Amino acid sequence: MHKAPTLPPAITVLERGWLSSNNILISGSKTTALIDSGYCTHAPQTLALVQAALQGRPLDVLINTHLHSDHCGGNAQLQAHYPALQTLIPPGHAEHVRDWNPHALTFAPTGQNCPPFKLDATLVPGTELLLGDMAWQVHAAPGHDPHSVILFEPASRTLVSADALWERGFGVVFPELEGIEAFAAVGATLDLIEQLDPKIVIPGHGPAFSNLETALATARKRLDGFIHQPEKHITYAAKVLLKFKLLEAQSLDLSDFMAWADTTPYFRLIFNTHFADREFPVWVAQLIADLVRSGAAVHEGPKISNAG
Repeated sequence: MHKAPTLPPAITVLERGWLSSNNILISGSKTTALIDSGYCTHAPQTLALVQAALQGRPLDVLINTHLHSDHCGGNAQLQAHYPALQTLIPPGHAEHVRDWNPHALTFAPTGQNCPPFKLDATLVPGTELLLGDMAWQVHAAPGHDPHSVILFEPASRTLVSADALWERGFGVVFPELEGIEAFAAVGATLDLIEQLDPKIVIPGHGPAFSNLETALATARKRLDGFIHQPEKHITYAAKVLLKFKLLEAQSLDLSDFMAWADTTPYFRLIFNTHFADREFPVWVAQLIADLVRSGAAVHEGPKISNAG
């Protein structure tokens, strides 16, 4: 086990589970900022955690590294509680947030939820952003999501890597599920992170870490495996979507779980793009059986429940 790194005193990491991303709070002499807000069902908890950490101070700025539901689902509640809150998102989906298009934002197609929120500005890669008293570089980090960004603070060499790099891997490469080549973008983002050479990495999920060399080696090995066996990545991604639904619902009748998969457009897209030679119910049943076998789910009677 590696010892947890010592964070700069201005940074507080609210480490969450897998349904919600981590929330990174930055406190300055005059302003405060939060990076990522978690999933919508955890929004009341997110607000309570932020309030407790701020100790009566207002939250001034909210940043989203990308617009997956587990990173921006708490935006609306935070905006309601802090009316002066300024919200910044990557530019790729800005028009869909302004017009609020849950289909283009992928919330509806993935069967996930995100209450509508407003944006005030965009995070332009190649620029710097003052969060608290710290100047952060904004870098494009495509791969997991084509519009994702990562944030680097060079003075302390702290990186907010979102889902581009975890201690033991990286997030699902979603463009690949749609038949769009994106593994090369993952590799380029890992190369960028290596060039930045952070001393501390705060991922979107899991604890902060400092063993960059090991994390990059693990990620590159995982990426190489997916490149050589793309079906392995697609199957893994499909199980991640099923697991996310279980994390949200905690328990479902097996028939309802199968029906959810059948009526979720993104799940059907994965099947039609990559596994159309199989029978859909058989494919989903096998994925669920794999989750049970791995200890990620429990099957008791008619119920499938979250586990692990």
